[in-house]
Amino acid sequence: MPRNDLEAYFASLGEKPFHARQVMRWMYRHSVLDPSEMTDLSISLRERLSAEIDLQLPDVTSRQQSEDGTVKWLINVGNGQEIETVFIPEDTRGTLCVSSQVGCAMDCPFCATGQQGFNRNLTAAEIIAQVLVAMRDLGGALADSIISNVVFMGMGEPLGNFRELVRVCDLLTDDLGFGLSRRRVTVSTSGLVPQIRKLAQQTNVALAVSLHAPDDELRNVLVPINKLHPIAELLDACWDYVNDTNSRQITFEYIMLDGINDRIYQSNALAKLLRGRPAKVNLIPFNPVAGTPYGRSSQEAMDAFRDALIRQGIVTITRRPRGDDIDAACGQLAGNLDNRVLVPLAQKMSSIMGKA
Repeated sequence: MPRNDLEAYFASLGEKPFHARQVMRWMYRHSVLDPSEMTDLSISLRERLSAEIDLQLPDVTSRQQSEDGTVKWLINVGNGQEIETVFIPEDTRGTLCVSSQVGCAMDCPFCATGQQGFNRNLTAAEIIAQVLVAMRDLGGALADSIISNVVFMGMGEPLGNFRELVRVCDLLTDDLGFGLSRRRVTVSTSGLVPQIRKLAQQTNVALAVSLHAPDDELRNVLVPINKLHPIAELLDACWDYVNDTNSRQITFEYIMLDGINDRIYQSNALAKLLRGRPAKVNLIPFNPVAGTPYGRSSQEAMDAFRDALIRQGIVTITRRPRGDDIDAACGQLAGNLDNRVLVPLAQKMSSIMGKA
């Protein structure tokens, strides 16, 4: 529960609201989840909390560590459903990538999660539990944790789980929660425009957008939600988000697919969309996903695409693949849920590839 909700909970018990602060410190600062160990609470309150609430963390089905230090946990969320959470260590930061849904309904054809379909939204508790699991594994208590950034880039479309997402963002940025700067919490979306506008009214965390194409025809295939919210509408919402939240910029994720979206004319079209705007582009080398018709762009093509953007004044970096040897890289998270049958993409892709 965010702080206001937890204060209301204690008030409903006939207790003082300040107990919320005490419990939050124990849970998030000291990683103590057993009410009987929260020694600044009265014995009677500790006993009541022990009887009425469940602060157990979910079971970790498996833990894998990549050669580059990336860690992936497979976490059991009940009823045969499992989600994946990934920690990416870097020289100046430690980024935790959390899931917001079991599966995903966005149906992006290059993504392993998208191939599995959608089962359900995660609760705020199940999302926060991923942070606590990782924190305990990597450090123990918050003061010892090496997690500096949290990104909603795991399984699922975060803005499709809006209510729970906002509750989690409140906890991540609350001084009594995880105390992260709002710039160190990033929500990544495929482009749910109404929810982007709602998010600007309720929080001002960083925003990343999975763009992946510079025109509507191609993006309709790669990111099907574009059929409802085309690029012009999406970008208008992005620039309004910057203005409404006083954000520095929007990060645009662009996965590099060989022969599909990596041509220089497409780089020029992307630059035209973003020139003069508060935008940064992350180029993402495609990571292998079984059953997709795509391949990774060559290094030469990615370098040329990046350099063309930079020459036109667009801040651009190429993301280094991390954790791909344990299927923990971008687009590879799959978890465990009932698969569904996909409609083949061959006919849709042939027309796009022909024009490219």
